[in-house]
Amino acid sequence: MNTPNPIQALMQQKLLLQLEYATEKEAFRKLTESIGMQRKLKRGDAWWPVSVGKSYYNSLNQFSIEIHRTQDQDIEHNFEFGRPVAFFRGIANNPLHYFPFTGTVSYVDGDRMVVVVPDNTPLADLQNAEGLGVQLSFDETSYKMMFDALDRVMKASGNRLAYLRDLFYTQNPTPGTRHLSPISFPYLNKTQEEAVNRVLQAKDVMIVHGPPGTGKTTTLVEAINETLMREPQVLVCAQSNMAVDWISEKLVDRGIPVLRIGNPTRVNDKMLSFTYERRFESHPEYPQLWAIRKALRELRAKRKRGDDKYHQKVERLKSRATELEIRIQGELFGEARVIACTLVGSANRLLQGMKFGTLFIDEAAQALEAACWIPIRKASRVVFAGDHCQLPPTVKSIAALKGGLGKTLMERIVENHPEAVSLLTIQYRMNEQIMRFSSDWFYGGKVESDPSVRNRGILDYDDPIEWLDTEGIGAKEEFIGESFGRINRQEALLTLAVLEVYFEKIGKQRILEERIDVGVISPYRAQVQYLRQLVKKEPFFKPYRSLISINTVDGFQGQERDVILISLVRNNQKGEIGFLRDLRRMNVAITRARMKLIILGDKTTLTAHKFYKKLYDYSVLRDYVEKK
Repeated sequence: MNTPNPIQALMQQKLLLQLEYATEKEAFRKLTESIGMQRKLKRGDAWWPVSVGKSYYNSLNQFSIEIHRTQDQDIEHNFEFGRPVAFFRGIANNPLHYFPFTGTVSYVDGDRMVVVVPDNTPLADLQNAEGLGVQLSFDETSYKMMFDALDRVMKASGNRLAYLRDLFYTQNPTPGTRHLSPISFPYLNKTQEEAVNRVLQAKDVMIVHGPPGTGKTTTLVEAINETLMREPQVLVCAQSNMAVDWISEKLVDRGIPVLRIGNPTRVNDKMLSFTYERRFESHPEYPQLWAIRKALRELRAKRKRGDDKYHQKVERLKSRATELEIRIQGELFGEARVIACTLVGSANRLLQGMKFGTLFIDEAAQALEAACWIPIRKASRVVFAGDHCQLPPTVKSIAALKGGLGKTLMERIVENHPEAVSLLTIQYRMNEQIMRFSSDWFYGGKVESDPSVRNRGILDYDDPIEWLDTEGIGAKEEFIGESFGRINRQEALLTLAVLEVYFEKIGKQRILEERIDVGVISPYRAQVQYLRQLVKKEPFFKPYRSLISINTVDGFQGQERDVILISLVRNNQKGEIGFLRDLRRMNVAITRARMKLIILGDKTTLTAHKFYKKLYDYSVLRDYVEKK
């Protein structure tokens, strides 16, 4: 077998990433035309109209403005920390006018957003603009950082980065290990304990493979804690802000000092308390720094012609401000044991020149390879955690996807170095019968249920997993645009009717007392929005609204509910199932349920595919045998 050339493989990655870049940029250009505005609003990529609130300089000396959404407040949006935005004004039937600058989201809390903008932003023009709106802008910066990371990895020679590159891309050499006596962890199961010990013993790379419900985060937190017994500081990254928040919160709960670079997706005091920005402004020397910055701004605003000492004064103040900033920054980084950020966030100027013994990448199976290389440049060894049998990275270019851009660095290492993989095999979420199908299909039957959850259920003599065939109810799929895909109105009505019947069987008092929660999942965004509208209108569900979540598969990643209903939507004579062929998404969907899983879909359309045929037979035939 020919050993692949790492440089050639990385050049291929770069070409595929360029395809993705071009596709995304073109899609953004099309959406920027005024015809796409309604679609953008529905997708949650724009707020329109908005009002401008207060403006101020934040603790990092960035000019910030508050934006408030005044309409469509029930639509979930995609604004989050670090994403670039553009402002526009638009009046019905007129072309949109874009302002000539971009901002960056600092944080979002409900319908209020703080955006960092350039110092010379025409604030009065924004405040007085009729029909002011804000939309996500094309994220040029992330691509720039990914291209830069690939270039550096390709150029690396005779150093640690070059060694890791060649190790990850080839089967020789094998990853190094160091001898450490195994440690016992009474509160972990055997496979979790083994994973933590193998992380500690790894010299180069280790993968913690965590199928649904197997306690991947618990294991990772323990591995980080134990690593910190041997190293002064580690870097912890993930693809999304939400995943960084999740692991950061668990580390803080464990008593580990975390410094979060970037703002969290959930804005509350607990989450904000470990962010760099909040810690910076809480520092005892910050008021002095703020006073110097204020004096600088006033000096610049009141500059008089012929003031010979102006430059001297400015330089003196700037020098004092820089000295204080460096001192505060040094103290904050000195106190922190874990630096946490997104993969792209690891290129932040605050981390410039920093090196770490160990880098942990959580949800590594959802990250593009190029993004992973950004923080790897700062580390001597890497621990990946995730599950390549669940959600893959998002790739919009079909050509890039076919070329292999969706293949992650974690998958590459699993293929080349299976000896560096530690599989967690005991799950604590699902009834055995719900879990068994996923275990057999995706994990070679290796995942087992812990006795505490094996027989969990809501009703006596209930079938934990059911498939309701929607054939014969007049259900049909409709295509409603590329961005939203498909909708099946009759199936949506049936989904809620089935939930209503199930709720009646359990009883209102028990549902509310025990807070039995429900997730309704559909792979299609249009179906999700339609289901949300139906639930809002239906009086029956009013007492239960806080217990019902309706979202796409991606929206439920990492979550679980007592009851899950899945509306598969597809219904056609050709047996076309579109992106339902991505079985990793279905693995996520069917493994969110603790006690009851109800799948709704047209048997004839879906069972033309062997996975759905097997799932249908598993649900319906077992159900038949048990009832008999």
